[in-house]
Amino acid sequence: MAETATPYAGSDFTADLAPGSLITQDGQIQWAGLLIGPGTPYAVDRTGLQGWEDLPEYDSSDADRPTSHGAWPGSRYAKPRKVGGTIVLLPDSDEAAPALRALRQALGLLEEERWLTVRLHGELLTVRARIAQRVVPADQGFATQASTRMSIQWLAADPRRYSVLDRTAATAPPQPESGLTWPLVWPLNWGQATSTGDAVAENTGSAPTHPVITFRGPCSVPTVTERVSRRRLRYAIDLAAGDELTVDTANGTVLLNGTASRRHTAMADSSPEELFLLEPGRTELSFRPDESTPDALMTVSWRDAEW
Repeated sequence: MAETATPYAGSDFTADLAPGSLITQDGQIQWAGLLIGPGTPYAVDRTGLQGWEDLPEYDSSDADRPTSHGAWPGSRYAKPRKVGGTIVLLPDSDEAAPALRALRQALGLLEEERWLTVRLHGELLTVRARIAQRVVPADQGFATQASTRMSIQWLAADPRRYSVLDRTAATAPPQPESGLTWPLVWPLNWGQATSTGDAVAENTGSAPTHPVITFRGPCSVPTVTERVSRRRLRYAIDLAAGDELTVDTANGTVLLNGTASRRHTAMADSSPEELFLLEPGRTELSFRPDESTPDALMTVSWRDAEW
């Protein structure tokens, strides 16, 4: 007799799918290529997820006052986020074996992080995580019907939760106004600049987020400045037409055309890449290369971030 296909046949449950690409309703959890929650054999216990909406633990550099009460407030840095919950396994009798194999594949000790995405009240948030723990009691119900209550815990090295969609802002370098047109007519019209060289990036979340900034040539010494804090990224490099210098501020990388590192071209007045953040709210950025043509471009991409 031919084997009957199941929803698990041919699936790769460790695949790093786009966050939320499998989710269709509230209460569902997508871990890599596995969908958990309503409409699946893997029901979430009524206690839900722990650690998802909580503030992560943090390290503090507060210093006790030696001759007075209290302490001097210092910086606080969040630790990795721990997310866990109880999953109730209730597969149909003919799907018990493939459902268990899917769990073993998805909940293994993977070396690289995958997307863990949760939808609550219509909102999709995601983190990069790895499996930290899988506890599956092999009791009588598990042995006879493959039903059990298992505990799962993920560990996200970056504790911030992100929107699933990228946001972008772009600007060309500043271009001069066209100037007055003769004969003069009152009121005078000085023309309008085709580009101011300024862009606004709005992080609608509650946590600072790291952008990816791409400079496209032709331009010389590409520079971006945050107009309030005056943090700056500035590189002593000439970009020809078609060249792209991509600055990943989260990973601290500066790549020319996606391959060659050019972090060493950072100038003395350039901030460390990891400290160039988009705080919650509006961030005004100025693109000011030393020399450029109207074809040069700066693109900023980011995900809104939540604690």
